[in-house]
Amino acid sequence: MEPPAPGEVLMSQAIQPAHADPRGELSAGQLLKWIDTTACLAAEKHAGVSCVTASMDDIQFEETARVGQVISIKAKVTRAFSTSMEISVKVIVQDTFAGTEKLVSVAFSTFIAKPVGNERIHLKPVSLLTEQDRVEHSLASERRKIRLQHEETFKNLMKERSKSDDAIGDGEEGTVSTKSTSVQSIELVLPPHANHHGNTFGGQIMAWMETVANISASRLCQAHPFLKSVDMFKFRGPSTVGDRLVFSAIVNNTFETCVEVGVRVEAFDCQEWAKDQGRHINSAFLIYGAVDDKQELVTFPRIKPVSKDDFRRYYGALARKRIRLGRKYIISHKKEVPLRVHWNINNQVSLSDGNVEALQKLAAKSGWEITSASEKIKIYTLEEPDILSVWVEKHVARPAHLAYHLLSDFTLRPLWDPHYVSCQIIDWVSEDDQIYYITCPVVNNDKPKDLVVLVSRRSSCKDGSTFTVAMKSVLLASVPSSPQYIRSEITCAGFVIHAVSSNSCIVSYFNQISDSILPYFAGNLGGWSKSIEDAAASCIQFIENTMDDGLTRTS
Repeated sequence: MEPPAPGEVLMSQAIQPAHADPRGELSAGQLLKWIDTTACLAAEKHAGVSCVTASMDDIQFEETARVGQVISIKAKVTRAFSTSMEISVKVIVQDTFAGTEKLVSVAFSTFIAKPVGNERIHLKPVSLLTEQDRVEHSLASERRKIRLQHEETFKNLMKERSKSDDAIGDGEEGTVSTKSTSVQSIELVLPPHANHHGNTFGGQIMAWMETVANISASRLCQAHPFLKSVDMFKFRGPSTVGDRLVFSAIVNNTFETCVEVGVRVEAFDCQEWAKDQGRHINSAFLIYGAVDDKQELVTFPRIKPVSKDDFRRYYGALARKRIRLGRKYIISHKKEVPLRVHWNINNQVSLSDGNVEALQKLAAKSGWEITSASEKIKIYTLEEPDILSVWVEKHVARPAHLAYHLLSDFTLRPLWDPHYVSCQIIDWVSEDDQIYYITCPVVNNDKPKDLVVLVSRRSSCKDGSTFTVAMKSVLLASVPSSPQYIRSEITCAGFVIHAVSSNSCIVSYFNQISDSILPYFAGNLGGWSKSIEDAAASCIQFIENTMDDGLTRTS
């Protein structure tokens, strides 16, 4: 890891046996302590006054660290607001013998500056020294918007879920109740648990929360749980030396190879303890995977909610998962290696056939999970390692061949899709393959995007009931990148159209989302935008209002 820049704080720790779990890997609780300490020191370095943790956003754990390796944690303030700051934290594990470094985690914390006496706090702005500083500064504002509207978004998604007909394992074998996963623990806050402000150290509370959550997950899987990610730690109030902290954890829901555990923390002083009147000071939702003795991933059983609280937790986990998907772009913002393929006359057949085959394989994958549903439109997502795909299913009251004709002509797409400003053919390869130049609108106050894509269309040879329109980015020397646009790319996307009857069809749109495309999807997946559903509704209306001769109806 590079030396810290001005304004950064770097902590390095050798992993000792006391820091490890029974499998010899760095305890997630210990790592959370170090992350919180480093972030706090970075906040105080910028503010010049004492700071306290307000929250810690999605923490994604990419790698594990073992005894004998070295953990390096770098923290810096990305943006200062009125009295709060966002701190980015990057964790690297170093193997000194192999001479290698791997990314363990990236996290974002929010700290609040504590005023001294009656003095009002006005934090100074962050110095932006590099292009990456400017990118993070801009993204910090977007992340803050998401935090501020998180509660409202969650409530809206819960209302939407309560109206849906989502199956909850009724009659399904192997479903289990989460009653046996309920765990409660208690800790007495002693002086070593207090931070330099005299309050209970936030990192210590997070470590205790992780311990009870781990026990809860282990009761469901009967294997070795490992922390995959944290939805968000929320610090609702302080506690001090002498408080009794009661930790309650329970499994909320399972998703194939991962499980969400909710943890609630209540604090009691002596009088509150005697009256059994605690203060809710912390809550978090932690996502675990598990491996068996052969180090193979364990599949968790499905949950069957019974009580009112069971249903609330069950649907809450689904809503939080959707929000996590939506904000993944803003939290991670990873730069991609360009995937565009050079187009030339020698590889046009293989590229066209591969374009269609890739879309058909994507459509045939299993594991799709529904995120929203209405009478005519359903949206599904598929999470794979480092890949997020979206499937938008539309029920259209028009013949399949008409939908195919209209959707395969991309010059018509700006008429119904607000994500497309213009589409023009730049190479008519064949009757079924064309190359288009596409421009898109501005998103997140950035430059507009443009694309060069190959569109390949195919109809089924047997009965003519299935049609495919596939698209992927290609690289043409005759259409270089322009400084007015951000050249983007599509790895795999398109339409699969199935006839239901002579006058109706199902149009399925698939997109294997790349970093450059995800901003257009993030809000809809997260629940704070309806842009995908609006585009789908517009698509249905466009097809249904078009006559068989391709002319739009006026009535």
